[in-house]
Amino acid sequence: MIKKIGIAIALMAATGLYAQNGSVSPYSYFGIGDSRSLGTYENQMMGGIGMFADSIHVNLKNPAAYSKLGVQAGDDFGITTYTAGVSHKQLRLKSFTDQENNKLTNLDYLAIGFSLKKGLGVGFGIMPFSSVGYNLVSESTNSSNAAVTNQFTGSGGLNRAYLSVGWEFAKDFSIGATANLNFGTLKNERVQSVENVQFGTLDRRESRVNGVDFNYALNYTPTFKDKYTLFASVRLNTQGNLSSQNTQEIGSFSLTDGSGIETIDVDLEARGLRRTDLKIPTTTTLGLGFGEHRKWFLGAEYGFQGLSSFSNEFLAVENLVYQDASSLALGGFFIPDASPFSPYWKKITYRAGLRLDKTGMLVNNVDINNFGITFGFGLPLGRSFSNLNLGFELGRRGTTSADLIEESYFKINVGLSLNDLWFQKRKIN
Repeated sequence: MIKKIGIAIALMAATGLYAQNGSVSPYSYFGIGDSRSLGTYENQMMGGIGMFADSIHVNLKNPAAYSKLGVQAGDDFGITTYTAGVSHKQLRLKSFTDQENNKLTNLDYLAIGFSLKKGLGVGFGIMPFSSVGYNLVSESTNSSNAAVTNQFTGSGGLNRAYLSVGWEFAKDFSIGATANLNFGTLKNERVQSVENVQFGTLDRRESRVNGVDFNYALNYTPTFKDKYTLFASVRLNTQGNLSSQNTQEIGSFSLTDGSGIETIDVDLEARGLRRTDLKIPTTTTLGLGFGEHRKWFLGAEYGFQGLSSFSNEFLAVENLVYQDASSLALGGFFIPDASPFSPYWKKITYRAGLRLDKTGMLVNNVDINNFGITFGFGLPLGRSFSNLNLGFELGRRGTTSADLIEESYFKINVGLSLNDLWFQKRKIN
């Protein structure tokens, strides 16, 4: 039954992943769009930390964690985990003079992980990597004192398909690697109109992006007094080498009915912009946690990225400077009583966390930071290891100073983690 549910989710998700509009944020105007949360909801609801690993949950942030899948099942068979997550986000976009409310619903990930044997696990899946979705208006006056209106719109984003493997190569030591294939299209358009001028002008740009990067992880998970475990991890997301095939179209149109008057394709080859490289700098993450098996856990992570070296020549922005980025996260969980005969509410996993992100974007000489508070519940499904995960996140990004936008958001997450037996030997012929 669980396999059938997993296949149904896969079919729905594979259709919906490409159709969704993943962002309505004005900050998706920059770089390759708005970066998406790449962990499962079990991770996200603990502030986004990724060093925790167990035998029944996929960890999208930490490939070394795949070595733990099905470890309690022995060498004869492993547990296969299907996981998928859908989120609904409500945003309030506020400037110094105005505010607007928006909402969007997205598929955040679809993944499968399974154990080949004790200490060796693999996984694969697909998820959004970044999203572009903005509609901005800028008003000014020219030298003739005529009003000039610029409207900026963007859509698209990048998706990510991945393959991971994790291996416990020595007692308490695990390593893992993930190969990520990133692909998608970024669309950006600027439309300009001038007061008392019959025609407007447009600048339409499109980038078809693809490329790979790799994640590596090392976990150290010693056990003390047969019940306490230390979780220490080092993760390295290597530089993403993306290639962008670009096109640009400029022209004029009628402000009366919107019909095109004349458009031409810009010769980007002559300017050296037909093909450009986007190098996403390396991210290093250090994590440390401690907990008691199936009872409680508390951990913290610090990540940093040399984002100051990033640039996008084709979509250069005058008021943006990239600086080194960093993040700090704290989170954990608590299970009152996981024993089979305890009341249902005591078997629920209660998760909570918080995070502070320095995005590395300096817009109008102001740092764009993000702060979020997370909490949620893991609800057991029947007598299996499967569970339904409900999560909530409250946060704020940006500021209303320096003519910028402050985003206040509330996100609701609904995820499934379904477990089944795989490669099980027949006991009866």
